[in-house]
Amino acid sequence: MTGPSPIDDHRLRFDDFDNADIFAKKPRLPAMGWNSWNAFGSGNTEELTKAMVQKIKELELDRHGYEYVVLDDGCYHPERVNGHLISDEVKFPSGFKAMADFVHANGLKFGMYNDIGDRLCSGAKVGIYGYEKTDCEDYIKWDIDFIKVDNCYYMWDNATFADPENAKYSYAPNIKCIEVGGVKYNAAAAEITGTRAGIKDGYVSFIGTFDGTAPDHSPVGSRSSELIFEVEASEDGIKDLFVTYASDAVEGTGQWLQVAVGEKMYFDALLAPTQSQEAFTVSPVIQVGLKKGINKIRIMNHRRQENTLNSYAEIRRELENAGDRDIVFSICEWGKTQPQNWGHKVGDSWRILNDITFQVGSDGNNGTAAWEGDYTTAITSQYNKAVIMDEFAGLGRGWNDPDMLVIGMDGIDNIMCRSHMAMWCMMNSPLMLGLDLRRVTKGDELYNIFTNEDLIALDQDPLGIQAKRIFTTYECDEPDKEYIRDNNRIDILAKPLANGDIALGFFNLSQEKKTDDPSVSVDQILSKIGSKAAGKDLFANAKKYVIKDLYTGEAKENESQVFSAGTLDACDSRVIRITPLS
Repeated sequence: MTGPSPIDDHRLRFDDFDNADIFAKKPRLPAMGWNSWNAFGSGNTEELTKAMVQKIKELELDRHGYEYVVLDDGCYHPERVNGHLISDEVKFPSGFKAMADFVHANGLKFGMYNDIGDRLCSGAKVGIYGYEKTDCEDYIKWDIDFIKVDNCYYMWDNATFADPENAKYSYAPNIKCIEVGGVKYNAAAAEITGTRAGIKDGYVSFIGTFDGTAPDHSPVGSRSSELIFEVEASEDGIKDLFVTYASDAVEGTGQWLQVAVGEKMYFDALLAPTQSQEAFTVSPVIQVGLKKGINKIRIMNHRRQENTLNSYAEIRRELENAGDRDIVFSICEWGKTQPQNWGHKVGDSWRILNDITFQVGSDGNNGTAAWEGDYTTAITSQYNKAVIMDEFAGLGRGWNDPDMLVIGMDGIDNIMCRSHMAMWCMMNSPLMLGLDLRRVTKGDELYNIFTNEDLIALDQDPLGIQAKRIFTTYECDEPDKEYIRDNNRIDILAKPLANGDIALGFFNLSQEKKTDDPSVSVDQILSKIGSKAAGKDLFANAKKYVIKDLYTGEAKENESQVFSAGTLDACDSRVIRITPLS
């Protein structure tokens, strides 16, 4: 096995996250294409994939930008053969290179799937961990153009299907106090950063990184907690430090401890287990360097982010070592380790939550999606998180990924599908179709939704700025930052475009008709996104504006400098493109 372990000293650390990207990535707009998972689950086959390629060509979807054809889980032989990945002999009898050749011969690009753990989410024992070099060399030989890498069965976290006891890597032990140079400092009196850790019975627990997979966990603000002690030293020198701790391997209490003074790390390893979460003991001596004056000693555990980042970085590195191919790298770790903070270092996009639907289809079975739900499996669940993540995305950085489009699946009507498409385009999300394209005819309602050139132009606008929520009818102080899950509201999103236009999206999240008719003025728009607008002065001073409805194509002039949507039916929306006239 060649994969990284959590004790490699050369690995990137949390304090490096804000530095330059690890790799010289190509700036690219969000990827567009088709992925097999929502349509066929693990039942995808060579025959079905070829049928999808033929439908892409027949429907001319490639002319609208849909160029990637991605094989998701379920396509590999369930175990390695001589240490290599091979295709499932029944599902893909011709092999992956032949599949890539077929896709490329049709003028499209070919994508595949793997997992940073030792298995795929389907359970197949072919995860990339430990085989990064071998697999990446094979991917290059197969001429892939896109890779999606999942996060199941991951050894250094309690990720999906992994051992729950892996929480020992993700959290620091419970901390009661530290002793430095013979002086004791109680944890209850120390500074606690972030929103996760807290004091209980005189000790501090939940020192680590907030698991972001579930829908209630906001991506905005500090997602990690540290315990910071201020220690005064009379002179420069090395001091003995002891930590009084109690460990476990459960959510909130682990065994891995990191100790730093400022940004210099002095300890980064597992401590010996204790009998219980409240059976406190004293650590071995940890020698730390102090400077004369006040020193900030940080007790922490950022391994949840560091390990995951470095596992994805290992794959990126081996892909680049294996050959000179332009490969889109789609990080799919479900927002668990707050990838909005580090995904730009290695990937072109990063998933922000768990799957948008768990009821995927099969050959002849369409699968089911939902407009709203209690967990992540809904259009609005994904939107509600992605809509406040605009400051994390950008053309030179990468894209928030609220998962594949569920347009055309059962459970959602065409109004929902249209709003869904508009949301994803306003938010610069990757546009990966997930339906069985054999259900689509050129010119039908589904086709018209996902080939709407005016909406696609927003997603693919060369300025590459995700829309910002500038107003919501839900009462809150900061619409662009507050994580709102109550769908009884209308949101207004504003997106600056490269030619100086601004797009506005009015979205009724409710499943009831809304007559609120909220409006925004030119001044309100520019107060929120003016610093990013390509033609702020022209937009601010125009006497007239051309307003184009991106659903109907109708254009009209506006002289009032105020824009509204009117009445919105349940789940409906209106998206307009505003052009200032000089």
